[in-house]
Amino acid sequence: MDGAPAIASGWAAFLQLSFAVRAGRTVIDARTHFGPLNVQRPFHPEADGTCHTYLLHPPGGVVGGDQLEIKAGVNSAARALITTPASGKFYRSGGATARQQIALRADDGAELEWLPQETIVFSGARVDSRTRIELTGNARFIGWDVVCLGRPASGERFENGRVRQCIELWRDGTPLYIERADYDATAPVMNAAWGLAGQCVSGTLLATQADVAMLEAVRASCATLTIEGAIAATLLRDTLVCRYLGPHAHEARQALQRAWEIARPAVLGKPACVPRIWST
Repeated sequence: MDGAPAIASGWAAFLQLSFAVRAGRTVIDARTHFGPLNVQRPFHPEADGTCHTYLLHPPGGVVGGDQLEIKAGVNSAARALITTPASGKFYRSGGATARQQIALRADDGAELEWLPQETIVFSGARVDSRTRIELTGNARFIGWDVVCLGRPASGERFENGRVRQCIELWRDGTPLYIERADYDATAPVMNAAWGLAGQCVSGTLLATQADVAMLEAVRASCATLTIEGAIAATLLRDTLVCRYLGPHAHEARQALQRAWEIARPAVLGKPACVPRIWST
């Protein structure tokens, strides 16, 4: 898509970014945007020129009928870390579905990190969220997704509404990881042991290319965390999958950030460099 999505109601927002190497560091060499979705000035806090980019959505939340579309491509040899300055929010809907579509691409020899802050889904929201990551050749990727159903800190449970979510990771046309979730507030999945087991926060980190040594290091480090929720990690061939399920978004963030701090040196060959926006 090379323009804004057309919808009958609600706000449409579209952002397309391209990253490339210029004068020894990664820059945004092309940007197209429409509606309330843009980026802050990029930062380069690392010696290898990695471009730290913050996605901005000034309205602060999404309502039924809104559509957000984000596309980002990292060209060969470029290095990009994309995050957000605050949690995303999907508000209660009057009946229409809010849609979010994210398409990420990393070419051979590129590095891409997709590390948005958590998404909070208010009770009564109706959400369809789809993320697809396409890797080519030897591209490296680390990314996470954290979803909080309801607002437990305010005593709000996700008592009605529906969230449909799809996350796909591909390399050269071969699927590495595909997950489809359908969280209807009234369905058994919310409380069953095979589903969310009554918990409101779930999180997933994916990292490729990974190996057994990295998996064991992530497991050992996460085992030292003092949290109420559960954290687990496994390998799907050369893709690390780290999962959190529990009652607190800050716990999910803590657990997945711990895994990222271990995965980054192994996958990208450099120490973790925490985006400064996370500390504000």
